Amino acid sequence: MKTKIPAGEKLTVGLDLGDRRHSACVLDAAGEILAEEAIVNTRECLVAFSARFPTATIVMETGSHSPWVSRLFEARGHRVHVANARKLRAISASHTKGDDADAQMLARLGRADPKLLSPVRHRREATQRALVRLKVREALVRSRVNLVNSVRFLLKSLGVFVSSSIKAMAFTRKVRAQLARADAALVEPLLAAVDVLNAQIKALDAELETLARETYPATERLRQIPGVGPLTALCFVLTLEDPKHFAHARAVGPYLGLVPRRDQSGESDKQLGITKAGHVQLRCLLVNCAHYILGPFGPPCLLRAAGERIAARGGKSAKKRAVIAVARKLAVTLLALWKTGADYRPLPEPPSLAQAA
Repeated sequence: MKTKIPAGEKLTVGLDLGDRRHSACVLDAAGEILAEEAIVNTRECLVAFSARFPTATIVMETGSHSPWVSRLFEARGHRVHVANARKLRAISASHTKGDDADAQMLARLGRADPKLLSPVRHRREATQRALVRLKVREALVRSRVNLVNSVRFLLKSLGVFVSSSIKAMAFTRKVRAQLARADAALVEPLLAAVDVLNAQIKALDAELETLARETYPATERLRQIPGVGPLTALCFVLTLEDPKHFAHARAVGPYLGLVPRRDQSGESDKQLGITKAGHVQLRCLLVNCAHYILGPFGPPCLLRAAGERIAARGGKSAKKRAVIAVARKLAVTLLALWKTGADYRPLPEPPSLAQAA
């Protein structure tokens, strides 16, 4: 029997999302439980649930399904709050954790004060689809690395050494030229798989570069910084989506998890690693760029100078701290370029003769 809802009733629905079904808890205006039920994880069932509670505020946690589920409810006129699962200790640290209890807790927190949820904003569907293409490329590269390492380890057991300096795109050609026919036949299936992955990655790189140039022209400005290629620029633009979301450029460091964690109490203030919050792929790309900037081929610039000052302090993990600091400063610089539309200047301009006089 379906619950009868009074007209104009202010309802709050907590939705604990799952792969097969979602647990829902509906609270009325007084905070009393109006209904608890399970919803099969299909668009049709969610649309039917929305039609039964058309004026309800929907509260859910971040997760694999939260982007498309939240967009579905928003498109049907609901107010939706997506809670940051990393910050909801009332749920994650509960001693009576369960789907029904989680749904009820979400509903009560959303009804009391949505700010308690540390709500997040999901990206647009077009942006998310473009990010999926980047993740597909990352998965292909990871698969290629695993295959290349397998070839090296297997040949090592036969007394054949394959140099680790061979680049991925030239790996199969150079290995085939190095191996005897009998040895090559043993690993040929792996080499053939690497060839296929190389072709797919190359095609995807061309597709992503076209996407960046035609759909996200802001990436061209970001690529002015040496070491920032099309993938990093595109991932940066897609992850942040709109520079106006950040009132200050320095806010991008904490957003991407490139600032130290804090555990301070009284006289104790521990030195901890970075938070590693936010988009993992973008953070890794920025760290790779920082390695290039600080490396032997990095040109002189303010970013490099800042990293060298930190590394020169010495101490344990000085180089690692310098890399993270440069990655954070790089993110701030990229956002500033995007927001202002200015050109990148690696070094401050020398004073003119008029200014010197």
